[in-house]
Amino acid sequence: WKEGFKVILGSDQVKSGKPSPDIFLEAAKRMGVDPLHCLVIEDSLVGVKAGKAAGMKVVAVPSLQIEPDSYSNADSVLHSLLQFQPEQWGLPQFVDWINNTLPIEPIHLEGVFSNGLLHTCSDSGVSVLPDQIWGLYIGWVKFDGQKLLKAVISIGWSRVACGSTRKIQPCIINESDIDKYDNSKMKLLLVGYLRRSCSAGNILNSLDILDEDKVTADAALDLPAFSCKLCKSFFVD
Repeated sequence: WKEGFKVILGSDQVKSGKPSPDIFLEAAKRMGVDPLHCLVIEDSLVGVKAGKAAGMKVVAVPSLQIEPDSYSNADSVLHSLLQFQPEQWGLPQFVDWINNTLPIEPIHLEGVFSNGLLHTCSDSGVSVLPDQIWGLYIGWVKFDGQKLLKAVISIGWSRVACGSTRKIQPCIINESDIDKYDNSKMKLLLVGYLRRSCSAGNILNSLDILDEDKVTADAALDLPAFSCKLCKSFFVD
């Protein structure tokens, strides 16, 4: 992986570590780039402070999703690197997007579908999600004894008295009578990330699923890159 970086620095190679700007200033110096023309991507608060102190633009992707307000001094705060759009910073855009959808490594979830939400099995390894899994995803759903169904899935955080909790809301495409699946066991396979403009991109609550999202997902799930055959064994009863 080191071949992917022009410069690699550690805090032991500069006078002071973060939140001092030393490490970023030294990196810019070695690359021969003006710090004002640098973009920093950071997951820690001290890293954000260091980047800003160096005079650089900073995109924060907080490692603790329940504390985004603490990163308000960053130029942009994202829940996930999947939200990052390099063209907004004058950089070449990514080329692996397919009509506003991005293929991802398949993620398996299972649990009980109740009141429009998936309640995952906390003791199941396949149901453990990293904090940075946030936003709109596309994938495949299967209920007990039923056929595979296309879905748009909203994954976010809901505030509760003791902190925050996951909120996973699958929206079945082309299915009007969703109530018949209430309290049924559900298997869910996430195969892609869906991108669209959202003015409320930094709130903790789950994103609302719009009709345009369903149209985008419906078309994308017909493509080989998002095929349910990617993990066909997961749906074997």
